[in-house]
Amino acid sequence: MRSRTAATQATRTATAAATALAALLTLTACGGDDEAAVGSGIAAIGGLEGGNGSTAGNGGAAKKGNGLGFKGLAKAGSMAEAARIVNGYTKCDRVSSTKSDSSSSSSDPAAEYDTKTYSVTEHGYCGRRNVTTILMIKDPKVFQAAIKAEVDKDHANGKGGNVNSGPIVGQDFAVGSESSDAMSALLVPGSGMLLLNCHPGFTPPSGYRKEPSLVKGCVLTDYYKD
Repeated sequence: MRSRTAATQATRTATAAATALAALLTLTACGGDDEAAVGSGIAAIGGLEGGNGSTAGNGGAAKKGNGLGFKGLAKAGSMAEAARIVNGYTKCDRVSSTKSDSSSSSSDPAAEYDTKTYSVTEHGYCGRRNVTTILMIKDPKVFQAAIKAEVDKDHANGKGGNVNSGPIVGQDFAVGSESSDAMSALLVPGSGMLLLNCHPGFTPPSGYRKEPSLVKGCVLTDYYKD
């Protein structure tokens, strides 16, 4: 029987999607799973078993957005708090700074991340069957600019990939998952998280949010499609 540590820290590294960045943060869909059950009453910033009533994202049903853009996103301040925020919407009750030995993948793209270019200070992994990766960010504008440059480079090389995808972000953290259900769950109204889309010409269907990010050419949206 596996130990509790092995069972709860078992993760798999995020698989590559359209871009090098997508290898870390953007989903290559693994289909549905049972890890995306929304926590009962857990708000945008709260504990593992219950929130404090905060709704940092204030998504609601405001189809044109809440007008706050980046300022309306959740701010974690630490990896532990980022994991608690994520755990409110998909399983992330145990977070590890290293990839589990039981992971099905031997590579670790997070460990190879250029922390200076993307202003990443820390990365963590959580989830059971499907890995969720969390990155802590020092300068969100630098992070968003690096993503924009990566996406532009891929489009220039004819590797545009999924134009409806990108990392899910708060003010000081970013999240990606192998699970399409988890990605969708993280974007529910009130989560305090939105997807950063830097693909040229991205236009979500009517009724979805499309708000300015910190970098020209990128938007914050609650629309995701694998």
